[in-house]
Amino acid sequence: MLKKLQQLKAIMAYKNSENLGDIAILKSELFGTKVSPTVASKLEPVVGYYPAIDLNQLSQYPQGSFGREYANYMQVNQLKPLNISPELEDIAKRNLFALRYLVTHDIFHVLLDFDTTYAGEIGVLAFVATQNYSKSLQIGLWLARLLYPILAPQQIKAIFVNLAKGQELGKKADFLLGYRFEEHWEEPIDYVRKKLRLA
Repeated sequence: MLKKLQQLKAIMAYKNSENLGDIAILKSELFGTKVSPTVASKLEPVVGYYPAIDLNQLSQYPQGSFGREYANYMQVNQLKPLNISPELEDIAKRNLFALRYLVTHDIFHVLLDFDTTYAGEIGVLAFVATQNYSKSLQIGLWLARLLYPILAPQQIKAIFVNLAKGQELGKKADFLLGYRFEEHWEEPIDYVRKKLRLA
């Protein structure tokens, strides 16, 4: 109980942090996100790997490049990358799955070509659940399938189209959570999609 109180105190201390990943990684520490040994072994290529993402730099890349498309998506949707403060490195290392999933969530939106609506979110959720990253994501998909049509009835058709598309892409694509996307910003996005079997 004392440990949980300390974790809650840490979350409150970082609530105004400029690094949006701080709260997310502290919440993951609090709730104890678990992954299977199989997924953990597939994440080995990204152990200790979480470079800061600079949207200003990426927006200078050529049109059609992966980095430029990601920066455009983030700016249009008024989103910021989930960077982590250096003092939380130890917590981030203990929560590799949570860290990598948080950092790559918006990258998945861009690569899978899903927007930020309920329909877009269920597409990404269907993809990651199909890739078997964690039981909690599969439960999340089950709940989203029930709730999103109620929350956004005008998107019902798109919700079920994206659900099917996300599942289809999840089956044929490589295991993406362990991929070092940040080393491929300069490549054309179409090339990255083909390389990862997303096109």
